[in-house]
Amino acid sequence: MLKHYTIPIFVPELACPHQCIFCDQRKISGQLHIPTIKEIQNKISAYLKTIPEKRSRVEIGFFGGSFTGIPYEQQKEYLEAAAYFVKGRRVHGIRLSTRPDYIDEKILKLLKKNKVETIELGAQSMDEEVLQKSGRGHTVADVEKAAKMITDAGFTLGLQMMIGLPKDTNKKALHTAKRIVELGAENTRIYPTLVIKGTQLERLYQEGKYVPLRMKEAILWAKDLYLFFENTKVKVIRMGLHPSEELDSEHSLIAGPYHPSFKELVMTEIWKEHLFDHIDFKQNKSIIIYVPHNQLNYAIGYQSENANLLKNHFNSVKIKIDIKLINRSFYVDYY
Repeated sequence: MLKHYTIPIFVPELACPHQCIFCDQRKISGQLHIPTIKEIQNKISAYLKTIPEKRSRVEIGFFGGSFTGIPYEQQKEYLEAAAYFVKGRRVHGIRLSTRPDYIDEKILKLLKKNKVETIELGAQSMDEEVLQKSGRGHTVADVEKAAKMITDAGFTLGLQMMIGLPKDTNKKALHTAKRIVELGAENTRIYPTLVIKGTQLERLYQEGKYVPLRMKEAILWAKDLYLFFENTKVKVIRMGLHPSEELDSEHSLIAGPYHPSFKELVMTEIWKEHLFDHIDFKQNKSIIIYVPHNQLNYAIGYQSENANLLKNHFNSVKIKIDIKLINRSFYVDYY
């Protein structure tokens, strides 16, 4: 089985003229420096030394800004620097993130020539009011047009979404998820909206005109979205922002459901419902729950939350691995 690795290259707010009300890419990515070609080459080389050559699938990812809005010649230089490693066969492809309104035929030809395989669009929402109130500067139609161009050109499409933007609701978030599937995305990222110091969203928050999702709300919204995407075979490749020094209350985070282990919180909630729906609580004995190896931590729960809740009902609770199990299958021995 192949293990996937992505070598991240952050290009913070190098091109985007749209100041979305939630956005300060430099603080969100924890990356203040715009990399040179030499720095990119050195970073890729350094990463490759840490990645095993066998049973690995490696890609280079340009993140942190609207990559295809960078001046064309600079895009070309960045891409050629990364594509060099693809031609060397240690790297299998390139992925990048950009805005829906920064896609055209000329750009797609450049990306195809330079070994880009996956294009992620920051759709954020498929609700016009949410996009407008968030200052996105593009429409739902822009997302739909760009998604079709990308899939028609043979790229893998990713569509990122945010939850808890101004005027967002759980119903609107689920509508966005459905459109992401319908537009042919193979993967997605789910980001809770955070209030970052110095953004327009901070001003609205301080004026009482914006209320971020509470942590529990964000977990429940993300849980519903994750299960929906799982059922429709769209891979959720991230939930929550990467931890960085800037994303804490002593630096730039003002408010919102940020947690460095946000995905684990969501998966804990999924397993909590799963266990409590299927365990026979009438037994009132000791139990051993057997789960797949890659689900053990989620079944136990963040800070043993699920195990501790079960201990309120049983004399003893043990959660163990059965290597024959897959997905979220489990079985219980009562004794």
